[in-house]
Amino acid sequence: MRKSSGTAASGREKAYAYLRENVLIDPEMQGKFLNEQELAAEIGVSRTPVREALLLLVSDGLVELIPQRGAYVPPVTGREMSELMELRGVLESHAARLVIEQSRVPAQTMQDTLDRQAQLPRQLDAEAAQEFIRLDTLFHQQLIDAAGNELISRTYSKLHVRQILVGVSALFRTGGRREQVCAEHQAILDALVSGDAAKAQEAIDHHLAVTRDILLRT
Repeated sequence: MRKSSGTAASGREKAYAYLRENVLIDPEMQGKFLNEQELAAEIGVSRTPVREALLLLVSDGLVELIPQRGAYVPPVTGREMSELMELRGVLESHAARLVIEQSRVPAQTMQDTLDRQAQLPRQLDAEAAQEFIRLDTLFHQQLIDAAGNELISRTYSKLHVRQILVGVSALFRTGGRREQVCAEHQAILDALVSGDAAKAQEAIDHHLAVTRDILLRT
């Protein structure tokens, strides 16, 4: 019995991770229904763990279950985009002040992530764009984690799917956004390393405001 329970949990976790990391971050999936049978075949599990994973995603606010229709991926609204950027700004600015005050700026770790971003191809296809935004999210998460507040880190981490989805959308809506993001990240890191909390907050606010404005433009 224990082995069966563990297998079920493993299948659910596998399906949950696949949906979060491969399906829900695809901008083309917004406003569409998910086919449980097709997903089960893609993931290599039965429909039961897929259904269980979808219930977890409902609790995360990433999927809606519509009676007689199934699992629906709701579009990211303009209000949600604005609120996401506002929340990120609050959390990241707070983290920036803390790491500067406590001399815990993860300079090398963040620089390594930024360098990996910059090394991606200039012409990003869908897969490369997702990797670029994954590194973007990691860059900011490294700042958050360095502040040493586990609750804030977990809260920020839960924004992962929406951040990637929103970020990929922004990349494809504006030419040259890839280079701008890297430059904005470097400005944030330079301010952190210099110990200037006000300048770091200004750089963070600018970075998030540009992304928000791009997304709300359409």
